[in-house]
Amino acid sequence: MSDPTILVLASLADGQKHGYAMMEDIQRFAGVRLGPGTLYGAITRLERHGWIRPVASRERRQPYAITASGRRYLEERLTALDQVLRTALRRLKHA
Repeated sequence: MSDPTILVLASLADGQKHGYAMMEDIQRFAGVRLGPGTLYGAITRLERHGWIRPVASRERRQPYAITASGRRYLEERLTALDQVLRTALRRLKHA
């Protein structure tokens, strides 16, 4: 799984994070290292869709939070991926 959109949303699902914290979290839970260009490109797209939003902070780094519509989108995509996963695993057992 290497879709930056899903990875960023999944990272933010348990709380707000700034970019570097997202990169580290994604590396831990998915084993995928997103480069800065890929990460910040995904952040820009996610903001444009209204799926994440910047959070006010006094820190130098800009934290982001998932929105309600971002959470719904993530749930829909994960449900679809789960269906593919279950189908593939079932087919492998019968192969």
